[in-house]
Amino acid sequence: MLWLKPVLCVIDNISEWIGKIVSYLVIIVALVILYEVISRTVFNVPTIWSQMSSAMAFGTFAVLGGAYALRHGLHVKIDILYGRFPLRIKAIIDVITFVLFLAFVLAMLWFGTSIAWKSLMLRELDTSTVWDFPIYPFKMIMALGAFLILLQGVAKFTRDLITAITGRLAP
Repeated sequence: MLWLKPVLCVIDNISEWIGKIVSYLVIIVALVILYEVISRTVFNVPTIWSQMSSAMAFGTFAVLGGAYALRHGLHVKIDILYGRFPLRIKAIIDVITFVLFLAFVLAMLWFGTSIAWKSLMLRELDTSTVWDFPIYPFKMIMALGAFLILLQGVAKFTRDLITAITGRLAP
């Protein structure tokens, strides 16, 4: 059991650092959109790259920020009843619902990895615009995000299981 705490700490640190790093993408998205608005309205010269690049940056933020959100309990919950339960009951509910979480994340990882691999092999481009934006890196990021969410979910499940058994908050 001594090995468990450092492993959980490593997973938490990975989620923490990646979450903090990708949080800066919001600033990049805002700057790109600001540039586009000024370019389009003031100079009447719209860009062909701003919409897709801001969508990809924000998508990267959302996907890679998922593990950070899970680590800090920021995902949406229905708290009407859950918030009133004691710690141990909450942990038991979380252990039970982990099955649904696991099914969703494993499907996301399986299909995301498959789609990312095919896209990488084809060096897939978004041909819906004249820019021909490469989308295979984003599809790879989606698979990475699913893996990071899975890691953080297993760490959360481990803590919830310890709390459900002992009645005390896990490390």
